[in-house]
Amino acid sequence: MQIPLQITFRGIPHSDAVEAKIREKASKLDRFHSHIMSCRVAVESEHHRHHQGNQYHIRIDITTPRKELVISREHHDKQAYEDIYVAIRDAFNVATRQLEDYARIQQGKVKTHDLQSSGTVIRLLPEKDHGFIEANDGHEVYFHRNSVTGSGFDALAVGNEIRYIEEKDDLGPQASIVYP
Repeated sequence: MQIPLQITFRGIPHSDAVEAKIREKASKLDRFHSHIMSCRVAVESEHHRHHQGNQYHIRIDITTPRKELVISREHHDKQAYEDIYVAIRDAFNVATRQLEDYARIQQGKVKTHDLQSSGTVIRLLPEKDHGFIEANDGHEVYFHRNSVTGSGFDALAVGNEIRYIEEKDDLGPQASIVYP
């Protein structure tokens, strides 16, 4: 981390043991994202509940060059924590998952499904409200007037390059959406 870890206690006295646990967990975050600029952790306690122990809430703000991640385990969450160490563990587990996800996105390791194909308009039948596309692999794909986006069916001409989303049905391949 470029900026030292900042730990704030609100509603509870400072605890060296809690601070040591937070420092231990925060030091491991660099394994999941190498460009963490800063990390701020707030530990809060509510004393409202007399029939139960204190309820602890953890907030972690992590800053990277392109994104700020906020992990918050607060009173409106489904689980309130009576054990401060469980609250810390769960908050840092969430921070780890978010950093891993963010690192995968940055590295381009996220699966994407390229559903769009490209092709050329080979026939238009305006009187029947449909046309045909020749896909790049040579097969023909039917499309209806209502599936054309943008300027619409009437703006298409034979020879136009287009993108489309293909679906298969009982009658053969058809384009559900056509992008001129």
